[in-house]
Amino acid sequence: MNKLIVSLSPHVHGGDSVKNNMYGVLIALIPAFLVSLYFFGLGALIVTATSVAACLFFEWAIGRFLMKKETTTICDGSAIITGVLLAFNLPSNLPVWIIVLGALFAIGVGKMSFGGLGCNPFNPALAGRVFLLLSFPVQMTTWPAVGQLTAYTDATTAATPLAIMKGVINGAPGMSLSDLPGAFDLLIGNNGGCLGEVSALALLLGLAYMLWKKIITWHIPISILATVLVFSGIMYLVNPELYVSPVVQLLSGGLMLGAVFMATDYVTSPMNHKGMLIYGVCIGLLTVVIRLFGAYPEGMSFAILIMNAFTPLINTYVKPKRFGEVAKKK
Repeated sequence: MNKLIVSLSPHVHGGDSVKNNMYGVLIALIPAFLVSLYFFGLGALIVTATSVAACLFFEWAIGRFLMKKETTTICDGSAIITGVLLAFNLPSNLPVWIIVLGALFAIGVGKMSFGGLGCNPFNPALAGRVFLLLSFPVQMTTWPAVGQLTAYTDATTAATPLAIMKGVINGAPGMSLSDLPGAFDLLIGNNGGCLGEVSALALLLGLAYMLWKKIITWHIPISILATVLVFSGIMYLVNPELYVSPVVQLLSGGLMLGAVFMATDYVTSPMNHKGMLIYGVCIGLLTVVIRLFGAYPEGMSFAILIMNAFTPLINTYVKPKRFGEVAKKK
C-alpha cells in the first residue's frame, strides 16, 4: 500500500490567502462601481464612501472595545467588501444616517456578534440591507432616475424594472410591460435600481475575473442563473402577457449581484461542489417564486439569507467521499 509522505520544510506555498481573495473580490467590483458613478454620480459616491467608512469604523470599534482584541481585522478586506456590497444594495439617494445604521447592523449584528470573519451564519451585507428594508421601507424603495449626476437626496425618482413587473402582475393601473427598459439598457445599467445592481455587464465582468483568478468556482452563480432562466422561461411560456421573458428576469434587479458576489460568500455557502449546486438551485427557485408570487418585487436577498440558514444542513448531509475511502459493495 502506498503511503503518504510528508517531507521536511521548506514547503511550496501557493500564495493564496483570505486577504488576497478579499482584495480580488474588490477588484472584481470595480466595473460595477464605475457604472454606478456614471449613472448616479454624486449619490453613488456618497453612499459607497459612507458605507465603507462606517463598516471599517464599527469593525475596529467593536473589536477593540467590546471584544478586547489586541490586533485589528480592518485590513483583511472583509469589512471593506461588506461596506461596498451593502452600498450596492441601497438606493443612491439614501440619507447618510440610515446608511450608518445599516452598517452598524451588518457589522455589529451580522458579523461581530457571532465572533467575526468566518463565524457569521448569514451574509453581513444582506443582513444589513434587509434590516434597512424592514425598518425604512419608504426610503429603501424610493429609486432615483438615472442621469442625475449632481443630485443626491433631492433626485427625481422613477419606477424600477422589478416594480413595473410586480405592478403588472398585481394589476396596478397604468403599468405595462411595454414600460420596461430594453435588454441593452438592462445590460449596461441605464435603468433604475440599487446603485450596484443596475449593470449586468459590469457584474458579469466581475464574475469572469473571479473565475479567472479562481477566487470562486462556477457552481453557485451558474446554478442560480440557469435555474432562474428555466423557471422564469416556463412561466413566460404559460402567460407571456403577464410574465416577462427569462432574459429580462436575468438582467433586472439584484439577481446578477446576488448570484456573483453575495451567494458565493465563502463563510455562508456550502463547502463542496454538490452542495453548491443544491444551494444555487434553491436560491434561484426562491428568487423567482418571491418575484412572481411574493409581496416584494425582489426576492434575491431573502432567498440567499434563507439558504444561508440551510448551509450547515447541506454541509452535514452532502459530503464528498473521504480521502482513501473504498466504496461499499452492494
